[in-house]
Amino acid sequence: MEEKAIYSLLEERFGEGIVGDFQEEGSGPAAVYVKSDEIQEVLRFLKEDGRTAFDSLMCLSGVDFEEEIQVVYHLHSMTHRHTIALKAKLNRERPLIPTVEGIYPVANYHEREAYDLLGIIFSGHSDLRRILLPEDWPGHPLRKDYIYPDQYHGIKV
Repeated sequence: MEEKAIYSLLEERFGEGIVGDFQEEGSGPAAVYVKSDEIQEVLRFLKEDGRTAFDSLMCLSGVDFEEEIQVVYHLHSMTHRHTIALKAKLNRERPLIPTVEGIYPVANYHEREAYDLLGIIFSGHSDLRRILLPEDWPGHPLRKDYIYPDQYHGIKV
């Protein structure tokens, strides 16, 4: 299925849950913006519907655009060999989005990384704690406004 057809299918199924225009990208798969509170329903549909059968969450990333935080989901279908990306915009001051680990178990680790490095809170996550940095590390270092500490436990950073 072509990416544009997938976008049309999502528009038809979710209406206002799909926000913005279809975004064709040069270096990556085309993207569809989804309301953050509808991400679980959209991903579940894309996984379970036979026309799309997106059985693989290849990557989940957090991105800081200064004015907002985004979560990007890269999906692939082994059956149909097609890909697409979903993007959700989050409030920078309170970046909150439902977890999708119940749909794609691998999201557990990706969400923990996005939490650790950008402070994105995945509501309903089974074990949302840091995965790369120590539990007492101050802040989230991939934020554009992050100020690195001079020292950590007496060690120069």
